[in-house]
Amino acid sequence: MSFGPEWFVVLGVIVLLFGAKKLPELARSLGRSSSEFKKGLKEGSAGGDEASTSKSEATTQTETKAPTTESDQGS
Repeated sequence: MSFGPEWFVVLGVIVLLFGAKKLPELARSLGRSSSEFKKGLKEGSAGGDEASTSKSEATTQTETKAPTTESDQGS
């Protein structure tokens, strides 16, 4: 990727719009948002795995139990 003169123009416009003092704050905010988004993605995928695991365990437990009938109880 080459940094031609158009990138310097874009950078100049950004500095003029936001001001030199606001740019570090803006970058920090963008970094925090990115990390929170990644954290949310990890929690979401971990939560989905836990739900599917507990659901499959419950299914396995109900399948292993033999159904009782009246003839099994000896009445």
